[in-house]
Amino acid sequence: MDYKEKVISLEKALSFVKSNDQIVTGLGCEEAQAFMDGLPTIANRVKNVTITNCLPLGKCEYLKREYRHSFNCDGWFYSPLLRKAHPNGNVSFIPNHLHFAGPRRLEHIPHPDIFVAVCSKPDKHGYVSLSLSNTYEKRCLDAAKLVILEVNPNYPRAFGDCEVHINDVDYFVEVNYPIPVVPEGVFSEKDKIIGDLIAKEIRDGDCIQIGIGGIPNALCASLGNKKHLGIHTELLTTGMMKLIKAGVIDNSCKQIQKGKSVTTMIMGTPELYEFVDDNPTVAVMDGSYVNNPYVIAQNDNQVSINTALEVDLTGQVCSESIGSIQFSGAGGQADTAIGAQLSKGGRSFICLYSTAFVKNPATGEKEEVSKIVAQLKAGAIVTLQRQDVQFIVTEYGIADLHGLNVRERVAALIKIAHPKFREQLKKDAIACGIIGNIDDED
Repeated sequence: MDYKEKVISLEKALSFVKSNDQIVTGLGCEEAQAFMDGLPTIANRVKNVTITNCLPLGKCEYLKREYRHSFNCDGWFYSPLLRKAHPNGNVSFIPNHLHFAGPRRLEHIPHPDIFVAVCSKPDKHGYVSLSLSNTYEKRCLDAAKLVILEVNPNYPRAFGDCEVHINDVDYFVEVNYPIPVVPEGVFSEKDKIIGDLIAKEIRDGDCIQIGIGGIPNALCASLGNKKHLGIHTELLTTGMMKLIKAGVIDNSCKQIQKGKSVTTMIMGTPELYEFVDDNPTVAVMDGSYVNNPYVIAQNDNQVSINTALEVDLTGQVCSESIGSIQFSGAGGQADTAIGAQLSKGGRSFICLYSTAFVKNPATGEKEEVSKIVAQLKAGAIVTLQRQDVQFIVTEYGIADLHGLNVRERVAALIKIAHPKFREQLKKDAIACGIIGNIDDED
């Protein structure tokens, strides 16, 4: 059967959904938007359908409270839409390390009923590309009972191991929506200070992993004078693409995939998507490979830069929850932080502002609080254990925690906390029993 014979309508694709089905869709830009947007139209005939996704960027209308008995959602990484829907009771988080997300889900659900994602147009050899993510997509496609792909002419043809032959797809739905855009964005003065601090620690020839957001954007802007950098990263961003175009990144010093920018997902601007299209120097690989710490470690001088929500005085890092409320996800933070430290000459950085403004529940007014704390909020998730932490960075400096005892860690972290909270942090550390009080009178 050729490609044209496999093209069906969206309505036909939705007709395959049955009560109690397990459906997997792609991460971020790989989400099958037309299919997901169409789910509410079948809500009255199905019950208990579970959609497994990761960082969805679409409308997620099917998660409205009125559809809660028809559709559930299990998320590997919460987006604002999943956070909003969580109180409805039909959304739940899947704890995971990114490189294990796909394999461990498939241990639990070996054969999803439907896999649905988006792809590029077929090429002359009969292949489509999963294009902007292969974090778990290819392996879930291979395991699924039914495979439906939305063919979108706006999506780039990417290379790596994200290519799929049309014979391995049951049906195609032709669509023409724009690719979700993650604006490059401006960065704050704090972002710039932190970015500059880390940039000073980046050496020519390093292989880097950088996330997305203000601090990563500022860091990319600060790396313009570096040479021969490489990329082995879970996420390829617009900032990284600009460094490739500027010649800062050439991947010439890597030990594996030399000459290629290796990633498992891509999100950014239209300029980034145009750059990726038909570009053999960009490899979109399986997340179980890209984020495996032992694979990461094969590149010398691997540097991991991630962000956090809160850090305690012993070095425990919370990057995914506010207290017990799920905010985002672990993603690949532990994967990349541990992998970088296993690398010869590698380093790991965790970045955060020293303070945040939060609403006081008693007064309703916003007040400034320290993000370096004696104890994480009650119920907070430890994303990176203290024994796996190397550098913590705020706008007040860098604390190197390798080899330090707890008393030394407390001192080092207080030093990079906001000055107005330093004295109280020391008192809190004593009060909590983290350190003893050497100044006590006998």
